[in-house]
Amino acid sequence: MLRLRPSARLALNHDATPAINFSRFLFSHGNPSDYLPSGWIMKYRMYIDEVGNPDLNSSDNPLHRFLSLTGVVIDLDYVREKLFPDMEGLKLKFFNYHPDEPLVFHRKELVNAKWPFNALRNEETKNAFDRDLLGFLKEWDCIVVTVCLDKKSHKETYQVWRYDPYHYCLAILLERFNYFLTRKNAEGDVMAESRGGKEDKRLKASFHKLWNEGTQFVLPERFQEVFTSKQLKVKPKANNISGLQLADLIAHPSRNEILHDNNLLERPIAPFANRIIKILQEKYDQQGGRIYGKKFL
Repeated sequence: MLRLRPSARLALNHDATPAINFSRFLFSHGNPSDYLPSGWIMKYRMYIDEVGNPDLNSSDNPLHRFLSLTGVVIDLDYVREKLFPDMEGLKLKFFNYHPDEPLVFHRKELVNAKWPFNALRNEETKNAFDRDLLGFLKEWDCIVVTVCLDKKSHKETYQVWRYDPYHYCLAILLERFNYFLTRKNAEGDVMAESRGGKEDKRLKASFHKLWNEGTQFVLPERFQEVFTSKQLKVKPKANNISGLQLADLIAHPSRNEILHDNNLLERPIAPFANRIIKILQEKYDQQGGRIYGKKFL
C-alpha cells in the first residue's frame, strides 16, 4: 500500500492521488525509496501463523516440544490486487461453495482432503490443485520469516527465569520485520489469527509490551517509527483473509525445514512439503547472502 508521509501530505491538494499504482512493481525491485515519488511510502502487513503451543509444561511431550511463528510480509495493495483474487480463483476452480459462506484454506483439512476439500480425494483433481497451488506460491510476492523455539531446551537452560515462549518468538519475529521495514524505508502493521478469548488477549498484550519496551536489540522507538499501530490486529479464520491463509499453508513446512536442519525432525518431510520448502528458499528474508528469514532458538 502506498501512503503519504505526514510532511508530504500537507503539501498536496486534498484530493491528490498517485498517478500510478507502484506497489506490484516496487515489491520485487529492490528498495522502494529508489522508485517512489517524493513523500510516498510503502506499507506492508505481516500475517502470523502459529504451529504448536506456548505451554512449557508440555515441552517434554515430543508432539508439543516446539513452537514456531511464521510471518508472511506482503504489500497491502498487492494483497487486494493480486493475492486475494488469485486465491479466490483457485478455490472457485476446484471447490463447490457459495460466496455467502466463503471457503477458507486450512492446511490440515487440505492435506487430509476433508470437507469442504473432499474433491481432493480424486487423484487427478488433487494433482491439478497441487500444481496450481505450487505455481501461485512461487509467483506470489512475499517475504517469509519463521522463528522456531525448542521449548524443552529453553525450559532446561533457564531453570529460574525464562521468557514466555510466545513472547520470545514474537520478539524475534518483530525484530526481523523491523529490520525489513527499515531496509525498505517502509511502514507496516501485524495481523494474527484469532484464537479466541484469553489467547487473543495474551497475543495483544505481548505485542503491546514489545511496542512499549522494545527488545534487547531493538529500542521501542525503532518499533514505533515503522509500525503504524501499537495494536496487534487479530482476526478470525472465518473472515477469509488471504494473508492469514497463505501463512497457514506454509507455516508447517517452514517449521519442519528448520527442525530438519537441526536434526530434530523424527520423520521424513512429505514430498509435497518438500516442494513448498524449495519455493521458500527464494521467499525467506535475506540480504547479501545472509538469510534473516529462519531462526532456531
